[in-house]
Amino acid sequence: MAVIIDGKAVSAEVKQRVANEVAELKENGIECGLAVILVGDDPASQVYVRNKKRACEACGIYSAEYRLPADTKMEELIALIDELNADEKISGILCQLPLPKGLDEEAVIARIRPDKDVDAFNEANVGKIMIGNYSFLPCTPAGVIELIKSTGVDMTGKNAVVIGRSNIVGKPMAMLLLHNNATVTICHSKTQNLKEICANADILVAAIGRPNFVTGDMIKPGAVVIDVGINRMDDGKLCGDVNFEEAEKIAGYITPVPGGVGPMTIATLMQNTVNAAKLQAGIK
Repeated sequence: MAVIIDGKAVSAEVKQRVANEVAELKENGIECGLAVILVGDDPASQVYVRNKKRACEACGIYSAEYRLPADTKMEELIALIDELNADEKISGILCQLPLPKGLDEEAVIARIRPDKDVDAFNEANVGKIMIGNYSFLPCTPAGVIELIKSTGVDMTGKNAVVIGRSNIVGKPMAMLLLHNNATVTICHSKTQNLKEICANADILVAAIGRPNFVTGDMIKPGAVVIDVGINRMDDGKLCGDVNFEEAEKIAGYITPVPGGVGPMTIATLMQNTVNAAKLQAGIK
């Protein structure tokens, strides 16, 4: 049976580290502030925003929340971002995605100052991640790396497989694994022999948004299995992209859903906000 990777416990360690850094910065007159913009009334987004606010409180980070109606015009949203870009109390800006139809997500991301882009979605930050000279890391992939490190498994030379090629998780996940000296394969909907590729992975990261897609016969005995997916079933229960019951019997380590990757995403956001405050204060 696999060892369960406790995302709540690991995220608590990260948030405590962040809280210590925030307190030290405050002693030197530097405040950390996070602005979260929520456009519309998407239920999942509202939950995420509420969790982020709680995490800010736990870490001592100033939190500003901007809730805008779904019919907000692009010019209004851009004007708010410009205002926050100029606000010295705000270290990081996060615009909750997805945005309602009619709003240009790419333009919104591009408008956020790169040194306040705590989601690391801006093209400038994406480019820095590619070459390994980054200030911020995308929250979910960075959280996954922390979870893998918590197992004590050395990623160097390991065969790592990422299922999914999204800009938010799949692609940056592959880059971070490369930065940790793993040999990386990215799989997607057009990949042939997917089962065989996955079954050869020492580290398997599933991020495709399809419930129970990864079955036991796709897992190498003893592998580290990270389930990024979170899917709500017809009965209201949450499940990941990995069939947990089958995978747990074969893997060496595995994340649960919920309680695995989710808490790490928010913990990493807190770390990015502190890093942003340091960057803006000229602290390395």
